Amino acid sequence: MLFSLVPTPWQPILEEHKDLINSIGAELQRRADLGERILPDKKWVFRALEMEPETVKVIVVGQDPYPNANDACGLAFSVLPRKSGLPGSLMNIQKEIITDIGSTTTADGDLSRWSSQGVMLLNRTLTVTAGESASHSSLGWDRVTEKIVSHCAQVGAIALLWGNSARECAPFFKEDKRIEGVHPSPLSAHRGFLGSKPFSAVNSFLAAQGAAPITW
Repeated sequence: MLFSLVPTPWQPILEEHKDLINSIGAELQRRADLGERILPDKKWVFRALEMEPETVKVIVVGQDPYPNANDACGLAFSVLPRKSGLPGSLMNIQKEIITDIGSTTTADGDLSRWSSQGVMLLNRTLTVTAGESASHSSLGWDRVTEKIVSHCAQVGAIALLWGNSARECAPFFKEDKRIEGVHPSPLSAHRGFLGSKPFSAVNSFLAAQGAAPITW
């Protein structure tokens, strides 16, 4: 059952969606049995939740996993450490960090360093079929991730909402707790992501509430 893979501290929060999560798991297994490759690996589907629910300081909301097996790792926008060949969205994120902050700790594409500081990297849809972006958007993941987003808002997290799918979560957050923008994809980044300085804005919000800044 897929629900059993939800990290234990998050299971009470997602209990109301237990049947839905297990139903999604059954559908994923059905598709896999027909030869589809489901991403990310099953062990990473709930990787974004590998932090205590009360410790989330910032939540970055994306769309769905990278549809490339070499990229999808369970954390929105992140990849496993590498020396080259980063996805375009991630390259634009790094470019904006350098413009905004001056330097970045994520040159290898691994954003898990953010997670260890209380930054959740959550996609609205937690799985995808290899090679087919948005292929699982109708499975019901949005109901599951909305519950996660709602909890993060309740504990006072600041939201970074990039793209139309992520911006649907805006009502959960007060204006001084959210930053909305276009998706960092190469198809849209030039329409307002580049130059938006979201990372320093998040740190300003954190400073205003007496919290430590994120080392981006």
